[in-house]
Amino acid sequence: MTGDPRPAASPAVELRAFIARLHFYVGLFVGPFLLAAALTGVLYVLTPQLEEALYRQALRTDSAGPARSLAAQAEAARAIAGPDARLFAVRPAAAPGRTTRVMFVEPQLGASESRAIFVDPATFAVKGDLVVYGTSGILPFRTTLDHLHRDLLLGEPGRYYSELAASWLWVATLGGVLLWAWRRTGRLSRKAPQNARLRTRRLHGLIGVSLSLGLLFLSATGLTWSRWAGGRIDALRGGLGWVTPSVSLSLDAAAAPAMGDHAHHPAGAPPGVAGQDTAGQDAAGHLDAVLATALAAGIDSPMVEIRLPRPGSAWLVREYDRSWPTQVDSLAIDPRTMQVTSRADFAGFPLVAKLIRWGIDMHMGILFGVANQVLMAALGIGLMVAALHGYRIWWQNRPAPGALPRSLVQSWCRLPPRTQIIVALAMAALGWALPVAGLSLAAFLAVDVLRWRHARTSARSLAAE
Repeated sequence: MTGDPRPAASPAVELRAFIARLHFYVGLFVGPFLLAAALTGVLYVLTPQLEEALYRQALRTDSAGPARSLAAQAEAARAIAGPDARLFAVRPAAAPGRTTRVMFVEPQLGASESRAIFVDPATFAVKGDLVVYGTSGILPFRTTLDHLHRDLLLGEPGRYYSELAASWLWVATLGGVLLWAWRRTGRLSRKAPQNARLRTRRLHGLIGVSLSLGLLFLSATGLTWSRWAGGRIDALRGGLGWVTPSVSLSLDAAAAPAMGDHAHHPAGAPPGVAGQDTAGQDAAGHLDAVLATALAAGIDSPMVEIRLPRPGSAWLVREYDRSWPTQVDSLAIDPRTMQVTSRADFAGFPLVAKLIRWGIDMHMGILFGVANQVLMAALGIGLMVAALHGYRIWWQNRPAPGALPRSLVQSWCRLPPRTQIIVALAMAALGWALPVAGLSLAAFLAVDVLRWRHARTSARSLAAE
């Protein structure tokens, strides 16, 4: 691209101009996706208390007395579920006053959905009948918010929006921090504070820098369960041996393939559900014996789930308390001998697997309880405020009609050759590691070139007149 009348500046100045232009483009085009992800994320992390209130009748019971057998509770739920429902898991009441959750798979349910019947463990009274979602078994209200955050209720095509936001958030954050640091040492920081445009820019920069570590965390953890970038991350982890251990449910194999962290996110389908047949239903009478074996083997969290075996496979007993301290141990139990055949204890996970587990749970606002919820909500609100101030900066500094703007490609062309190569390689690496970011970068460049050419043509027309 040629025709830039401005004299060449120093390489450092040109690099700053390029980063400023890239930051501007990311904010302008990805800003709406960041706003949507932040808003829906804030709503999601604030739902646990609201969910307790909305579904109190199903989750709690006022009856007194000792809990009856799990097998009998499952049988009471099965009488309500009907013949087409296939029992696949039971979550015993985690505390006095809580209900037991008995989960079924039915043909009419969607992917990753199951039907949960909530049973009073003392009286067998059915307290609720709800569709729950994913391995976390989240309830309908939070399921809607989960889909809203993940795909804007658009299904699989909508997942690209959240991946786009996560892919560019770290780039926008690092670029913003660099620009803030450069401006802090330049003349801009000493100009009149009453200037409205400068006040907006300073506030935008201050918010971004203050939240930068949290925003980088959100970007990194969000990418772990995205579709395309998540696949790249899983492949990298597999190659480096950073996989999350899992139990083997096969009665003929000594070890199982490792299971990625996607299986722990609400979006994942319940493992072991697909293909289960009615042979597993007869095993329900052994639920109490299986639980006793698991307790004797060290499963000590009150939040435990028992999954019925498929033909030729073992029972799966897993903890699902992902608050701090994390309790997600799991083990397999042979239905013939009631012996533990495989186990995966969180204490024995590799450090990277633990960090990923903690990172995902913190992202979802469940690792440290209310404090975690408040922190994630503050990050989301701060991101929304920063994005809105970014649009205000753009509006306050929009070019006059007929002005010829500096384009992103033009800024790159003014860099020193070696810097151009480094930037091009970095962009290529970005496009490979984060495919959605790569495609959107190509779209940025196309829009950039078209916008620059349109502005140049308009300027020439005005000059001719």
